[in-house]
Amino acid sequence: MPPRVLIIDDEDSMCNFMEIMLTKEGYEVDTSTSPLDGVSMIKERDYDVVVADLNMPDMSGIDVLRQVKQFKADQEMIVMTAFASVDSAIEAMKLGATDYITKPFKVDEIKIILEKSLSRRNLEQENQDLKRRLDVDSSFDSFIGASEQVVKLKQLARQIAGSDSTALIRGESGTGKDLIARAIHQHSPRSNGPFVTINCAALPESLLESELFGHKKGSFTGAIRDKDGLFKVADGGTFFLDEVGNTSMAIQVKLLRVLEDRKIIPVGDTKPISVDVRLIAATNSDLEADVKANRFRADLFYRLNVIPIQIPPLRERSEDIRLLVNHFVDKFAEKTGSPVKQVSEQALELLTCYHWPGNVRELENTIERAVLLNRGTTLEVADFPDRLSKPVDTGPVQEREPENPTLESIEKAYIHYIMSQTDGKKTQAAKILGIDASTLYRKLERYNLKDTGSDMSGKKGKKG
Repeated sequence: MPPRVLIIDDEDSMCNFMEIMLTKEGYEVDTSTSPLDGVSMIKERDYDVVVADLNMPDMSGIDVLRQVKQFKADQEMIVMTAFASVDSAIEAMKLGATDYITKPFKVDEIKIILEKSLSRRNLEQENQDLKRRLDVDSSFDSFIGASEQVVKLKQLARQIAGSDSTALIRGESGTGKDLIARAIHQHSPRSNGPFVTINCAALPESLLESELFGHKKGSFTGAIRDKDGLFKVADGGTFFLDEVGNTSMAIQVKLLRVLEDRKIIPVGDTKPISVDVRLIAATNSDLEADVKANRFRADLFYRLNVIPIQIPPLRERSEDIRLLVNHFVDKFAEKTGSPVKQVSEQALELLTCYHWPGNVRELENTIERAVLLNRGTTLEVADFPDRLSKPVDTGPVQEREPENPTLESIEKAYIHYIMSQTDGKKTQAAKILGIDASTLYRKLERYNLKDTGSDMSGKKGKKG
């Protein structure tokens, strides 16, 4: 395809001359004697180079430059002037003009300047394409594994990356849901936009709403200025909403509005704000069960679950453990300056046979500890915790605390303890826990602790 050039000059003769001359050189040329029309043409069509006269009656070339750079910052622009003014040339270059030429000019001069602009543009595009390919490769390579499950997972992620559809990533804690979300973003047309992430389980409802949607000054105590929400921050990019199953019904209603209308309303405001965001959500919860129990909106679930992505737990892809072990050994040996370079076969066997309830995150932490404490060149069985060598209990499930409790089980146990200590007084318990009462109610229902109180603690009796 021939390079496209737009000439903007209020003189018909100059436009005609440039069109004839550049067409003979193999360019596709458009012309406009109106600066306003020229700006509109740039909005409607992509031009490799725009050549604009500086001295025009309705709008100067400087004004054209200013307007174009507002909506197409990378547009290659050359300015022409009959006045060999250094000041005007400097101003044009400061505003983003890539070159300038003074009238009258020779044909060879404009040809050389155009070729320079095209070469620069082509080089920048090649660099951007290379960067994007490197980002894509590195993003998918960061999710390590060669098992059939991982190969299929990466294929699916690559396939859906080019779309703008909402995706729901599901998997146990520590499986790498955030890595897949980031890889999808980096492989997407939005890769040059922001990638914003938030963990919905990490904030109480009042703070989560403000973080997601923003707030107006004075909308609540402490709102001393307007604040953009993360949806606004993610405009033009991807928003990764982790642990979406931990959101309240009120937040879920607002999320549904974003997915349906692409609009948000900051806390304390009434005016909707349009946002252009691709949403990727993640959860380790059983959302179908939450929907049946009326803890999660069915309409939001179906909106999020357009493209379901399931990440297998590490125990179901044990053939990837050796790859992961070698990767983490190299990573932490370099980070800590340790001489450790390899893992014994016995230690690899031990690591491969363990069931890893904390998944890749637990494996990574285990390797980091071993590398840090080992001063030799090989990691042995003795460098790893004793729990790895204990057989997995495959018998009937018993009510006992796991050796490596999950964050969820710890939270459940702590809430149970605080509720028993406060005689079931939810407001007092919420204050001690540092969360909103509404958040506590939601967690009590999720963990089936609604009746937790002094009668369950066994520590307090009736007052006599």
